[in-house]
Amino acid sequence: MASVAPPSRRRFSSPCGGRNAAAVTQNSADSTLPGSWRIVHNARVLNAKAKVNEHATAEAAAHAPGEQPGGAGGNSVGAIIEAKALEKFYLRADGGRIPVIAPTDLAIYPDKIVTLLGPSGCGKSTLLRMLTGLARPSAGQVLWHGRPLDGCLPNVSIVFQSFALFPWLTVIENVEAPLEARGVAALERHKKALRILDAVGLDGFETAYPKELSGGMKQRVGFARALVVEPEVLFMDEPFSALDVLTAETLRGELLELWLSRKMPTRAIFMVTHNIEEAVVLADRIIVLGQNPAAVRADFAVELEHPRGRKAARFVEIVDYIYKVLTQPAVEHPALGLEKPAGAPAKYPMLPHARPLGIAGLLEILAGRNGRDDIHHLARALVMEADDLLPIVRAAELLGFLRLPEGDAELTPAGRAFAEADIQTRKQIFRAAALEHAPLLRQIERALAAKSDHTMPKEFFLDVLDEHFTDDEARRQMETAIEWGRYAELFDYDAASGRLKTPEA
Repeated sequence: MASVAPPSRRRFSSPCGGRNAAAVTQNSADSTLPGSWRIVHNARVLNAKAKVNEHATAEAAAHAPGEQPGGAGGNSVGAIIEAKALEKFYLRADGGRIPVIAPTDLAIYPDKIVTLLGPSGCGKSTLLRMLTGLARPSAGQVLWHGRPLDGCLPNVSIVFQSFALFPWLTVIENVEAPLEARGVAALERHKKALRILDAVGLDGFETAYPKELSGGMKQRVGFARALVVEPEVLFMDEPFSALDVLTAETLRGELLELWLSRKMPTRAIFMVTHNIEEAVVLADRIIVLGQNPAAVRADFAVELEHPRGRKAARFVEIVDYIYKVLTQPAVEHPALGLEKPAGAPAKYPMLPHARPLGIAGLLEILAGRNGRDDIHHLARALVMEADDLLPIVRAAELLGFLRLPEGDAELTPAGRAFAEADIQTRKQIFRAAALEHAPLLRQIERALAAKSDHTMPKEFFLDVLDEHFTDDEARRQMETAIEWGRYAELFDYDAASGRLKTPEA
């Protein structure tokens, strides 16, 4: 491999300072969040000061004396990171709380790949940020080797789904950036960067700029930048979701090969994903979150040898089990995981974010499959991720169109009638189901009927939803309700005035 002269044209600094500086792969679109990096680039190249937010890898101090990172073969038995009653909530104006993450306990042990699954928007990334110290919990604490965390975790890295490479730096300069922030000498950081680039298959691309790389190669640079600091724990937030299917599959295989061959300089991996099969392929342990608020629904070991065949009976069994946990939030599944955490039921039922035409399409497909199919098989046949299919399944179940026995999706008589009906009859069936099973739509319909002019401002209903959801989720609930209401011809919405009205108004 040809040597590349060490660059010396940029300087990096960190608010953590010195050897305890956090090496971060940042998303420069938001520079105001805690833990952001300040990057001063020589005026010859950029003549600007950039702030980069928490979308980055947080790395820290060198390993303690005697500690050596290792892939799947370390010897430590204690937890590296522990969460004790970790909780996230937002305060309402009246002093009440909007819970986002219920009190959660979990631990990350050496020599394990842990994956975190859950519905879209349930709080997976928020939990990851709290575990690393990039976000503060509302209650509870994070322990690092048994000691309470104060600020960013020492000696970890985070890789996010956005590549977040510095476009004005070459590949090797991007990889050297966190080492330079730690004050590593130019020659040493150059050697470390070359070594890790070779390990991730980027030998020969050291002097290329990000604009010259494909998506898969950019993410390889992201992995190299996270690993060059030899983190004790590597955190990843959906690192493959921005890639095409084939590239993602290739990178997953390469990551696993590095881990199993002990060539990856980290002792544990914690990965957030929405891809159920990806979790079962990679993980030694899987944690499944529920939502509203997020809580651990299942936490179990995956005792399968590598390589793992996706058609193997046990593999399929685990995938089906996870689908059951995700699609049946009110049912306990103790066979592989924990019982459903105790807690009060949601005061205001959440509408799944699914479009009526998506629900109709799912029901039609099931009708063509004798009214029942395994959800896992259905997702594979439709080439859909769980995050895309599960909201549609939940919406159909909420409306009374589906039952979910044993991880299957089965049409109810109402669902079959909907699938076989013409357009106008479908609207009538949907209208009746929405009024019966969706309290928000029923509330809107009754409020409009009670007004003499049959109109109401959208903000009125948003104020009601704000008592039960975060601001973002309240808006999403309202958008879903409007879409369902329009399809069912229960009411219409005028975006210019911001008012809902009955069709006759």
